[in-house]
Amino acid sequence: MTAYREYPPHPALAAHVACLWTMQVAGAPHTHRVLPDNCVDILWQDTGTPAFAVGMMSASVLVPAARPMRTVAVRFKPGAAGLFLGAPLHGLTDVRADLAHLWGRPSADRLDDALWDAADDGQRIALIQRVLLRRLRESGVTPPALGLRAVAAIEASHGALRVEALADALHVSRQHLALQFRQQVGLSPKLFARICRFRRALALLREPAGHGGDLAALAAECGYFDQSHLIRDFHDFADGTPGGR
Repeated sequence: MTAYREYPPHPALAAHVACLWTMQVAGAPHTHRVLPDNCVDILWQDTGTPAFAVGMMSASVLVPAARPMRTVAVRFKPGAAGLFLGAPLHGLTDVRADLAHLWGRPSADRLDDALWDAADDGQRIALIQRVLLRRLRESGVTPPALGLRAVAAIEASHGALRVEALADALHVSRQHLALQFRQQVGLSPKLFARICRFRRALALLREPAGHGGDLAALAAECGYFDQSHLIRDFHDFADGTPGGR
């Protein structure tokens, strides 16, 4: 059995944090698939494993759960994690990095100890938010405007905006946009847009009507060139097909 819950961030963090979340896994060992979501997370677990950051994902991963485990985590909005991790995000893509390497071991260990001494998840969430607020105040870094503007434009189009058109709208070259976006967000703008489009298609498939199995109509609505393009993205990002979601 898995119990998952999301918590809204403190108002002062809302521009940067999508949510905080907890998960408790109980029962027999199992494996679940995590799909790319264009976000960066930091996870703390009560297994004795050091806290770690999970960078942007270019494909799905299988995560085993060998025994009961409690997780508390923060999920950053696209392009925001660098303010808190103190590192360019392209170096974390498809990587799980120990938080001690990013924050320093004393800071990471103090928070880890405090979390598992706390009485409940509410206290753990409050502890994490206090640390994030402090790091935000102390960072003295201005959020990267180009990356955030590009993210907003791609998300508003559900991934249908072409990179050439995006670069023109932002008055930069495609090469400059690609370099800055990769450093500030973690993926190329083209791959980020593909994942946006894939996640929209997945969300529509999960609705009660589910598009009635009409993949051609779904592909057209989500901005795919054709049905085969849609199927390819499900293979690349979910290692499956739309019908087997």
